[in-house]
Amino acid sequence: MSETRKLPELFGSMVFNEQTMKERLSAASYGAWKRCVTGGTALDLSTANEIAQAMKQWAVERGATHFTHWFQPMTGVTAEKHDSFIAPIGGGRVLMEFSGKELVRGEPDASSFPSGGLRATFEARGYTAWDPTSFAFIKEGSLCIPTAFCSYSGHALDKKTPLLRSMDEVSRQAVRILRLFGDTTTKRVIPQVGPEQEYFLIDRELYRKRQDLRLTGRTLFGAKPPRGQELDDHYYGAIRPRVAAYMRDLDESLWELGIFAKTKHNEVAPSQHEMAPIYTDANTACDQNQLTMEVMKKVAERHGLVCLLHEKPFAGFNGSGKHDNWSLSTDSGENLFKPGDTPGENARFLLFLAAFLKGVDDYQDFLRATVAFPGNDHRLGGLEAPPAILSVFLGDELTAVVNAIIHDTPMEASGKRQLRIGVDVLPAIPQDTTDRNRTSPMAFTGNKFEFRMLGSSQSISGPNIALNTIMAEELRQFADELEPAADFQRALNVLMKRVFTRHRRIIFNGNGYDEAWIREAEQRGLSNFTSAADALPMYTAGKNVELFVRHNIYTEEEIQARAEIHVENYAAVTAIEARTMADMIRHEILPAVSGYAAELCDRIARKDARGMPCEYETRTAKEISALTDALFGACERLERDLDDLPKDPTRAMVYSHDVIVRDMADARTCADRLELLTASDRWPFPTYTQLLFSV
Repeated sequence: MSETRKLPELFGSMVFNEQTMKERLSAASYGAWKRCVTGGTALDLSTANEIAQAMKQWAVERGATHFTHWFQPMTGVTAEKHDSFIAPIGGGRVLMEFSGKELVRGEPDASSFPSGGLRATFEARGYTAWDPTSFAFIKEGSLCIPTAFCSYSGHALDKKTPLLRSMDEVSRQAVRILRLFGDTTTKRVIPQVGPEQEYFLIDRELYRKRQDLRLTGRTLFGAKPPRGQELDDHYYGAIRPRVAAYMRDLDESLWELGIFAKTKHNEVAPSQHEMAPIYTDANTACDQNQLTMEVMKKVAERHGLVCLLHEKPFAGFNGSGKHDNWSLSTDSGENLFKPGDTPGENARFLLFLAAFLKGVDDYQDFLRATVAFPGNDHRLGGLEAPPAILSVFLGDELTAVVNAIIHDTPMEASGKRQLRIGVDVLPAIPQDTTDRNRTSPMAFTGNKFEFRMLGSSQSISGPNIALNTIMAEELRQFADELEPAADFQRALNVLMKRVFTRHRRIIFNGNGYDEAWIREAEQRGLSNFTSAADALPMYTAGKNVELFVRHNIYTEEEIQARAEIHVENYAAVTAIEARTMADMIRHEILPAVSGYAAELCDRIARKDARGMPCEYETRTAKEISALTDALFGACERLERDLDDLPKDPTRAMVYSHDVIVRDMADARTCADRLELLTASDRWPFPTYTQLLFSV
């Protein structure tokens, strides 16, 4: 950043944000846009035309020549089709043109995006529709307009549309609850999200020499290096100059796009790092996280680096997650998960807490399914990630409050005063008085919940759609029960006691890595889907489909389609990894180790002829020979099993997990041992030591 260009000037300079709109639009058009955003009123064509003209002029002034509807199909990444602003005016000349119609609606080809059967290949038409609640921005010379994406028949084909639906629904139900507590001013409740993003940086030239990294995003082979993360010296350590230059460039690139990049530091594993943004509304957070992942990769290229977002790029080292910090706030900025200073505020807080606990318990299977995909299978349950069992960490003091409500007993509050738990007289609930539990899948951290199971590469939309919808359902049930109550306070007390009693099994403040927890969770009746193949069928469990259809987040066809996409993706990703592994074994590893074994045999013959000892060569050659045959056999078995992959998507997913993943593990065991026996200059691709300790 130049000395003359300060951060406030840089931040959002490539975003057509509210301040820019206020400056460039007429008061009438700006007011119409505000009413559209806050009240959901439609924009007329004349207003859309004025906004489009102002947007185009602003973009052209900043060097943009094209525009694109930027959307989020069900691939998990973003999509864009670019059109120039030019329009012919005769005489071989053009002018720069952009209409309200082009702003509001586009028509990309929908046939080649995942649809889960919602579209046939020959049915190509799809529509993108401007999301006026998300600001347009300039990226690489194009004006990017965030949009929703739907099919010709109106089915949502993206991740934004159901997210916006879920935000509206949780707001509607939360406002009903607030009215019961005498809040007559709040018009909207907004889910707030802050996704912490973990990633690895490795040297680009080394990356190019690894076919597995290029094709799958993770290493399919790699023996444990002499040094790993045992010394705990990388976490929060001094940032190396090359990485610091990347982080500085990344911050400035994100700030230009109005992304609230706030925190940066080294993570636990060598070459692993983290970026955390400032909390913002869920729609903006999801858009910005998708953009962040894209920018991370592009900025890395400028520094001769590659940014790896796979959940487990290196076996034996910490993987990368994405901690999704979630809460609800009113349109005046009041956090509904922040304990209050008065009995009334605390009663409201505890009711929202009860709804959240009940929702996680009722829909633990679906929450697990939202983070189920092949990359996360390598991470969940490991010693750097939460277990696959859903539970909620509250901390000792808040758990004591919950227990006091359950048992209707006094508890000692701050100041050692004895207070009876009731609706009128609630103790002051301290904030941030408990330690953080990094083994918890869902941890309360003072004023929000940290959903820690997300994988680093995934879109955060799915998990947040689930959190919003689950919360909406529980608040709906609570409002239905409390609204007709003659004695609200008594009804509230009865409801909270019942909910906390029935759902306290979901509260766990202990060590989620402990084997004893797995046994205890089973005794509590909690689900434990250890793999994506186990979890993904829960997507279409009857109660889960009913939940999302009831709240109009998905149609039944839309949720079935998403389940099918996830199931097909599991088998597809696993097959790509398996084919890549077989190719590397046949064309890189086997020729290299066979060649080295031949060299050893030549040396044995020469030494033997001279009567010289050759124990190293003899023993090493024998072990390499045995392992080479074993690896060849494992490769052939993997290829045969790939040929037998079932056509049915669900059977293919189960088969991939039970057979292909096992075959890959067997092959890797042989290959990694061969790496340790083979001379460094004969091994065909960069090792973990080179990859992790070269930046």
